[in-house]
Amino acid sequence: MADGTKAVHLRKALAGSERKHPLLAIGAVNALAAHVAAESGFDALWVSGLEVSAASGLPDANVLGPRDLSDVVASLGRVTELPVIVDIDNAGGSGRTAERFAYDLMRAGAAAVCVEDSAYPKCNSFAAHRAQNLADQDLLCEQVGRIRKVAGDGLMVVARTEALIVGEDIATAIARAEAYAEAGADAILIHSKDATGEQARAIGRAWRHGVPLVSVPTAFPDLSAAELGEAGFSLCIYANQLSRAALAGMRAAARQFRRGGSFRSTVAGSLAEVGDLMRVGEPEALSCL
Repeated sequence: MADGTKAVHLRKALAGSERKHPLLAIGAVNALAAHVAAESGFDALWVSGLEVSAASGLPDANVLGPRDLSDVVASLGRVTELPVIVDIDNAGGSGRTAERFAYDLMRAGAAAVCVEDSAYPKCNSFAAHRAQNLADQDLLCEQVGRIRKVAGDGLMVVARTEALIVGEDIATAIARAEAYAEAGADAILIHSKDATGEQARAIGRAWRHGVPLVSVPTAFPDLSAAELGEAGFSLCIYANQLSRAALAGMRAAARQFRRGGSFRSTVAGSLAEVGDLMRVGEPEALSCL
């Protein structure tokens, strides 16, 4: 079983991060992405429910189980010691399922889990094809408490509210977040899809609790990490950017091949060397190409 050291270190780093220099986490759906994140200087990795679902050909709707996520966490740990924060959505919609997610992911080596108050089955925060609904506030408080009971200090708990996503006001979101902090959450994520970033700034101004704030600036990419730090956020999670970059790159390479008939002649310089790919799994590996 994992000894919880990474959770302890991540918790201390969050508590000690300066306002202008938040910790930076990035989504890593596999060891390749984790390798890129580590060599690029990120502080932590995020295992995104959307990324893992998409990579598996599944909808982002509570289809993933603890084993799916644990396998990803284990693969990331093969290439880097960065702490891993796992998106467990609404943890299956019950206290008992939250316990299982926590137990299995802690054993797999996760440093933290992020559990949210979306109603089961979950709907992606940015979905336009169906509506997001909130779970009862007391349910998430129970889930946070059960995770804490199972994991102790060996797993950090980020509690996330989707209140703003469903159209509630900031006061309602803050009230929910405060309840989750009182239930034992180590950090709070108040999710926003306001593209201007002004809602995120307002969250920072309104938050008075001592528990650190987390931001996922997917909807407001023009707001820099430094600006988010100044606004009061201790951790910024860039949840799916590497997968989106990989998807765009794969499509571009495939299109150019279809036009020119050769990867070597048409996209030279845009592909990593074969040896580079080999070395992710075997650092001493060499390639003749």
